[in-house]
Amino acid sequence: MASSTETQPARRTQADRSAATKSRLLDATITSLVEAGYTGTTTTAVAQRAGVSRGAQLHHYGTKEKLVAAAVAHLAEQRAATVREQIAQLGDAKDTLRRTLDLLADFLSGPLYAATIELWVAARSDAALREMLIPVEAQLAKELREICREYVTSDPLLQQMTLDLLLGRGVTMLLTDWNASHRARALDAWAEMVTLRNNQGTS
Repeated sequence: MASSTETQPARRTQADRSAATKSRLLDATITSLVEAGYTGTTTTAVAQRAGVSRGAQLHHYGTKEKLVAAAVAHLAEQRAATVREQIAQLGDAKDTLRRTLDLLADFLSGPLYAATIELWVAARSDAALREMLIPVEAQLAKELREICREYVTSDPLLQQMTLDLLLGRGVTMLLTDWNASHRARALDAWAEMVTLRNNQGTS
């Protein structure tokens, strides 16, 4: 017989249960976007994938647009935080700028990036989706510019040019077989140019 003094597991509060349900829905939405695209992602399918009721899905995210925008924001926050953690681990490495470009390039490429691009295209003709995505994308752009400001360059123009380069690189990788060595050399050249401009600005 268990002792009455044993610590009993704490009961989950309604807020805990609600947060867990939302997390499952957001994760299931991201998986669906990657595997099935925006058109193939439905709220019913997401609820089934997340293992929650249709009513619970509607309670937390009443429309597909709200669900998708929340999922993208959720993922962007997590990935941006991961990039910052990885950069912080570089310490005072001499090649921090170059390695930061690699981390940002990874952020802006791959299946998750492809799903995001698909959302941008869909939002062009879907007013409800566009309305939901605009603040999400604005917050993400602000976060990426801040990372560039801290670890790449203090020049606002070069910050934006860096992100434009990486965004374009991500699109190119979806459509062409641009090998890894060429991609690396392109980032090497950009890092050298930015370093030169940074040094000129501090001389």
